[in-house]
Amino acid sequence: MPSALITGASVGLGRGFAEALAAGGHDLVLVARNVARLEQAAAEFVERFGVAAKVLPADLSSSAARERVVSRLMAEPVDVLVNNAGFGISGAFVGGSYQAEQALLDVMVTAPMQFCHAVLPGMVDRGQGAVINVSSMAGWATEGTYSAAKAWVTTFTEGLQPELAGTGVTATAVCPGAVRTEIWERSGVDMHLPDFMWLAIEDVVAKALRDARRGRVISVAGPQYQALSTLTQYAPRPLVRFATAHRDSFTRFLP
Repeated sequence: MPSALITGASVGLGRGFAEALAAGGHDLVLVARNVARLEQAAAEFVERFGVAAKVLPADLSSSAARERVVSRLMAEPVDVLVNNAGFGISGAFVGGSYQAEQALLDVMVTAPMQFCHAVLPGMVDRGQGAVINVSSMAGWATEGTYSAAKAWVTTFTEGLQPELAGTGVTATAVCPGAVRTEIWERSGVDMHLPDFMWLAIEDVVAKALRDARRGRVISVAGPQYQALSTLTQYAPRPLVRFATAHRDSFTRFLP
């Protein structure tokens, strides 16, 4: 059976990826901090899909925990790696918590880099495999460390493309817009968006897996975000900075 390791797998997009991959016949390694949720998810996937599902509790802001995941990847190679773990920080950078900012970078930049570095040589040797790095539309905006981290994820994934060309291995950056997950509650960010701007987890995951199978480097779900991604990538950067800084004012005019 093919296998997959998913970080941030206990809730939200991570759980969505795990469910979709299990439905497709992949054995799973589920990585997250919440042991109870991991074990509940693993038991559900085993019962529903008849796959093997193992849990690997890890706080990816810890270097020791990241090394445990690397050791697992080296000892038991996987066919699909989904780097999904992440979180947001409310409040300003200036005067905020340095520890929180560093933890965000450890989870959303260092961990994906380490795990890709661990799995890609084996995938290339075997001539098959897929890496899915969950980035964000925020990577094209200017929302502090979170945007900077997601911009890194997108650019890093794009940079893998020439190295992986012709190897049978793909790397895809998934850049969702607003998805109904717990990240908003945990980060303390109150998003005031009209209903049509929200995406379902299932739709983002399905689009990402289709794009990964097709070898596409960037995956953006939803026509509204496909249009917005084009605008934010090619608009003058001063305009992007202004729009990001005045986001609340702009959303008042959305239907």
